[in-house]
Amino acid sequence: MEKMWAGRFAEALDKEADDFNSSISFDCKMYREDIRGSMAHATMLGARGIISEADVEVILGGLASILADLESGALAFDMDCEDIHMFVEAELTKRIGDAGKRLHTARSRNDQVALDVRLYLREQTGEIVVLLRELLAAVVDKAEENKSVIMPGYTHLQRAQPITFGHHLLAYAMMLMRDVGRMEDAVKRMNQSPLGSCALAGTTYDTDREMVARALGFDGITMNSLDGVSDRDFCVELMSAYAIAMMHLSRFSEEIILWSSWEFKFVELSDAYTTGSSIMPQKKNPDMAELVRGKTGRVYGNLMALLTTLKGLPLAYNKDMQEDKEAVFDSIATLKKCLSVFAPMIATMRVNVQNMYRAAQGGFINATDLADYLVKKGMPFRAAYKTVGQIVALCIEKKTVLDDLPLDEYRKHSELFAEDLYGSISLETCVEKRISAGGTGKASVEAQIACVRAFLAGK
Repeated sequence: MEKMWAGRFAEALDKEADDFNSSISFDCKMYREDIRGSMAHATMLGARGIISEADVEVILGGLASILADLESGALAFDMDCEDIHMFVEAELTKRIGDAGKRLHTARSRNDQVALDVRLYLREQTGEIVVLLRELLAAVVDKAEENKSVIMPGYTHLQRAQPITFGHHLLAYAMMLMRDVGRMEDAVKRMNQSPLGSCALAGTTYDTDREMVARALGFDGITMNSLDGVSDRDFCVELMSAYAIAMMHLSRFSEEIILWSSWEFKFVELSDAYTTGSSIMPQKKNPDMAELVRGKTGRVYGNLMALLTTLKGLPLAYNKDMQEDKEAVFDSIATLKKCLSVFAPMIATMRVNVQNMYRAAQGGFINATDLADYLVKKGMPFRAAYKTVGQIVALCIEKKTVLDDLPLDEYRKHSELFAEDLYGSISLETCVEKRISAGGTGKASVEAQIACVRAFLAGK
């Protein structure tokens, strides 16, 4: 097949070099966006009198037929074409003749691909946001079911203070809400049409870029033609948002993996989201969570690859920028797959309430509340901290816990201790009296749940 740009060249492109140069194997994903952009461009050319209305009608009909045939499978991509833009133009010209050759007036593949990528990422990010919201709904539902279930909270992976499982899950809900906001903000910044920037300097034709932008749902146009064709900030920003979302999923996965181990046994994953061993019949492995954790590195790598590709590029367009698509396409596909499996994995996860409670009873996680007990009776916090530390050491020596240490032992350390201390350091009391906003107390957890549900409702 003769290249669209063949006029300047006396020799054919080497076959291996042609394959190396080609991008249709992956940018064919953008066929809908490419055709949609071409339709808007052709309509504008007609409206400005740059091409005839008769040509516009034929072009639009030809593009519509190509789209229909690609969607139905009647037309296959020609892998001998350099890219999706050349494929569509060649197929259009084949179908409608010379009118098809007029479509590329007042544009370049440089602004065309910049347009296609923006349209594709806008659509795909919208689908990712839907999946994030589905996961968020599963998390908040599970949090509401477990808003009173007591578990140990951790710092340094050491038991620290008692919290509720609902409160713990809601921490991930907050992360997911930020992920949604981050992606929606990035899409807003991206939503400017580059079409009409042409190769780098604009065009001599009297075009209407705003008309095309409106037709394609953009908020406006890119204001500098050099930037219009060479900007890939939007790819980097969205890939960063994807990477952050994957980081959140990975942290969540790590906890699920720990919680479902025999050492914790806080949760049990559904059989539908676990696998067995080929040799050990007792095994129930959290493979889905492990795969999410593993695939996070892949998305990080894609982000770093694109940043590295862009870091030394002079203006305007360079062929290096073809490397943006495989990286961002892979990040999108990976994140979507992870989200698709994560939501039902959380929704079907069973919580072992008693195991969580028993774990909370160990580790002296009510020690801070014991110190607060003394502070409220007049002892300075640092003195109370030291006193409780000595009592914890005594409990360890006697192989007991704060709840079971006799009152006379407490009173050896301070006369401020009285019978009411046991009620003050019960796990239920420790959780419920955390009344500060954002804490693990019931009212706060319910307020967090209401916040997430309002977010999901769009309020």
